Amino acid sequence: MTDPATLDVTIVDGYVDEPAHFGVPPYISTYPRYTAGALVDAGVPADQITYLTIDELREDRMLWAEVEQADLMCYLGGMTVPGKYVGGTPAEPDEVKELAWTAQGTTLMGGPVKFGVGDENAGATETERDDLDYDFVAKGDVEAAAYDLVESGLEGFNNRMRDNEEIDRWAADGAFVIEQHPNHPEYLICEMETSRGCPYRCSFCTEPLYGNPSFRQPDSVIGEVEELYDRGARHFRLGRQADILAYGGDGEKPNPDALRELYGGIREVAPDLGTLHLDNMNPITVVEWPELSREGIRIIAKHNTPGDTAAFGLESADPQVQDANNLNVTAEEAFQAVKIVNEEGGWRPGDEPGTGPSTGPDAPRRLPKLLPGINLLHGLKAEREETFQHNLDFLHRVYDAGLMLRRVNIRQVMTFAGTDMNSEGAHIAHDHKQLFKSYKQQVREEIDNPMLQRLAPPGTILEDVHLEYHEDGTTFGRQLGTYPLLVGLPGEYDLGQTVDVALVDHGYRSVTGVPYPLDLNSASMKELTAIPGIGKGTAGDIIVDRPYADPTEVTAEVDLTKYATARRQSGAD
Repeated sequence: MTDPATLDVTIVDGYVDEPAHFGVPPYISTYPRYTAGALVDAGVPADQITYLTIDELREDRMLWAEVEQADLMCYLGGMTVPGKYVGGTPAEPDEVKELAWTAQGTTLMGGPVKFGVGDENAGATETERDDLDYDFVAKGDVEAAAYDLVESGLEGFNNRMRDNEEIDRWAADGAFVIEQHPNHPEYLICEMETSRGCPYRCSFCTEPLYGNPSFRQPDSVIGEVEELYDRGARHFRLGRQADILAYGGDGEKPNPDALRELYGGIREVAPDLGTLHLDNMNPITVVEWPELSREGIRIIAKHNTPGDTAAFGLESADPQVQDANNLNVTAEEAFQAVKIVNEEGGWRPGDEPGTGPSTGPDAPRRLPKLLPGINLLHGLKAEREETFQHNLDFLHRVYDAGLMLRRVNIRQVMTFAGTDMNSEGAHIAHDHKQLFKSYKQQVREEIDNPMLQRLAPPGTILEDVHLEYHEDGTTFGRQLGTYPLLVGLPGEYDLGQTVDVALVDHGYRSVTGVPYPLDLNSASMKELTAIPGIGKGTAGDIIVDRPYADPTEVTAEVDLTKYATARRQSGAD
């Protein structure tokens, strides 16, 4: 019998992306935290548990010794929705196999990878279950498997689902893992679980495979936030649920009192948090219980941080596709839900709460508190050429009504065993590939760009933008949060720093900004000409006539006080 106290364990995070769970950096998912907590609960000392990301292993081959020499190596990963990522690159199947081949000890694989593996992490793909040469694959919850495997002396386990009482312990016991993440503490956002499972059965979605909704108690979630906060975490997202409005209820009907306790409690134990965002909100909940939903949205918007997004799973505005795939919301219902969230959450700091949507030149210069995002999925059963037009018409209706969407997420289906789409496969997505490509570009041009200008007009201030990479003389960064805007700054700034930014221009899915406030006495030509209304001639004059005591000293057609200041130069009289 193997003594748990003697075990050295390595957890490798290959990252996850599920319909209601995100774990690609700068996010850290619940899987490594809960698995570490389960191991500690089973008797493994915390200081004998090593946590590594797949990106760390790519960058430093010396770290593979931790994989090779561990008594137990746990791989956690799996993508059940496709995406594009900036902060990290999810593990590919060949890399996952290499981990198993390298490890000399017992190997355990778990997470959404249990639903299936494709040739690559991309849309329009079919998947199949594959053990990828691991000794054990958790068909249930990997954290429960890790606990039972250690309890058995590494002999085996029954595939089972963990319960909320176990998570009450494991979430707190595993919080220490975040301190080993390479992004800790400044650029790390903790994905928080409030529930999992879903009462609805859309054809493509893996979330119902977790069963009907099972809610954690507010004090459990709040206690986990407190543990993470005490270990340096300042950024949190309530993303692990199918519908935040249904939290603490029967799985469908909103429970504002539970939301009030949850959000108020988080604010109490994490008073200096930097981010409090969410992810999923079911539009059918909003339209079936509008007054309760309005109350819940007001509570969220009171406690969250600006730029929050409530992702709406419309998936398709085509009635035929809705019927064929058991989608639970019509285009009309989704529109009404968009309108309600705009009214209750679409105000900006400086506005009176509940007075959204806040748009126009007199709106405060911050992002709105809470806006809907729309998910559109292609390659579903019954999709036809008219489907694409239905979706375009819906998006145009939202824009023409003066409403705002935080983002439009367009992707192609991935199919998994256990879902209705598995029998259909990805052939519809393949057949419509070219149509999908041209339609996606049309959405970017006709909806995304003008919507972004409404959402974040020139002069909007984004606080705490973390600078991540350089490309073609531009520095790109993002805020922490749900679906943050990608911000490009003209010039190459030191990476890893955090700066406030004033927006000056818009692309389809990204924005251009300058550091805020921009110092007129040291600003470069690139920075000055990025400001709307400042051409090369004016920028040159600004540089020649420096120094300034105040931005109002500059003669220009644009109000520079929205973007700039004039700092006293070092050594000046």
